[in-house]
Amino acid sequence: MVSSVCIFSQLVDVLLVLAFFSHITWAVSGSSPCKQTDVGVIRPHSVTITEFGTVGDGVTLNTKAFQNAIFYLNSFADKGGAKLFVPAGRWLTGSFNLISHLTLWLDKDAVILGSKTSDDWPLVDPVPSYGRGRELPGARHQSLIYGRNLTDVIITGDNGTIDGQGSVWWNWFRSKTLNYTRPHLVELMNSTGVVISNLTFLNSPFWNIHPVYCSRVTVQNVTIMAPLDSPNTDGVDPDSSDDVCIEDCYISTGDDLISIKSGWDEYGISFARPSTNIVIRRIIGHNRNGSGIAIGSEMSGGVSEIYAEDIFLFNSSTAIKIKTARGRGGYVRNIYISNVTLPGVDTAIIFNGSFSQHPDEFYDPNALPVIERITFKDVTGDSIKVAGLLNGIEGDSFRHVCLLNITLSVTTESPWNCSNVQGYSDLVSPKTCEPLKESINPKYYSDCYLLPVICRVQVIKTKVLGCFRGK
Repeated sequence: MVSSVCIFSQLVDVLLVLAFFSHITWAVSGSSPCKQTDVGVIRPHSVTITEFGTVGDGVTLNTKAFQNAIFYLNSFADKGGAKLFVPAGRWLTGSFNLISHLTLWLDKDAVILGSKTSDDWPLVDPVPSYGRGRELPGARHQSLIYGRNLTDVIITGDNGTIDGQGSVWWNWFRSKTLNYTRPHLVELMNSTGVVISNLTFLNSPFWNIHPVYCSRVTVQNVTIMAPLDSPNTDGVDPDSSDDVCIEDCYISTGDDLISIKSGWDEYGISFARPSTNIVIRRIIGHNRNGSGIAIGSEMSGGVSEIYAEDIFLFNSSTAIKIKTARGRGGYVRNIYISNVTLPGVDTAIIFNGSFSQHPDEFYDPNALPVIERITFKDVTGDSIKVAGLLNGIEGDSFRHVCLLNITLSVTTESPWNCSNVQGYSDLVSPKTCEPLKESINPKYYSDCYLLPVICRVQVIKTKVLGCFRGK
């Protein structure tokens, strides 16, 4: 019989371990991309968009004025940079391109409106790691605000608004009358040192903010909204990008609030640029058709070192989802998600290994993704329908899935459904599925991402007190 002293010692050890682990910072895995940003950086040259003949009545098209203003400011890019100020008004425009060392600043009562005429959104080549438009083969419409091969770009303001007026695009999508893939609100390609902050984004035709092949990206203090039934209006989609920080945002859209991607099937495998070192924190959100945080399904270039904490998702369809399929290749590894609160969420965690839309018939069905070292810690939720639907790929199990301190109030009789997954768990309620029931203990510390510290503490306590082995 184990003595009461030993039982008490075990309890103290568990509490010490959890307390110790709860204070682990991102420094465990390296430097965080979330750093203090100065959106008020002084640009020695500044103009107001009205100097170029704009009319802020919400009716007059101002595309040429925006393009001319940017062209003029380009001459100052190597002289300390420039600032384009957008004052109060409703400024209708088609697509325009940004330049390096630029601040685009919107006044609190400024609204940039996307044109409802598709010709005002020119066509551009597909993203190379996709091989085609995401919705239709061939070219795609350029985003409202676009840039490529840029350095030091700030899009900010005093909570001004960028409104894509996307309802016309959603109707074309639903009626299947689109000729090309819909445009985003903001897309920056091959760019470094990007800050998007203190703005409201509304009614994007497609994804809202899409950094692709970018480094050092900060999305901070933004509100992103679209109707809950709007198709594919993702909030922020880092795509084959690294050192990304997304923090202090409110997002309510018709699809994924944040979706991490890295290319599609053979095109993503060939391009081979992963998404890595991405921090997501202090996000509040809501959706009915997508996920709070998604990885994939386009993840063929690889996704790793993803850290999400302090996530609050309410009255939503799915909280966390990893989406992939045969033919994707690539990998999703070293994912750490903690301190997640889920009131009224249908399904807390989903792994979907059969998300099988492909760009064309040339993908390799034998290109199997590697999904491993996924940790969920400190997750709570009320009125949850299903705790987890964790389904990997037959012959390609998702492995080293670790669940720690998860408490969900589930309304269905079958809270977990698992297949082709392997992992460990501790302090999970309701009890998890059989493939994940083995307890996290010292011999598995290297399997669970960011759990080595807790397991090493356990080893120390075992040696000191001798209670974890029932002695």
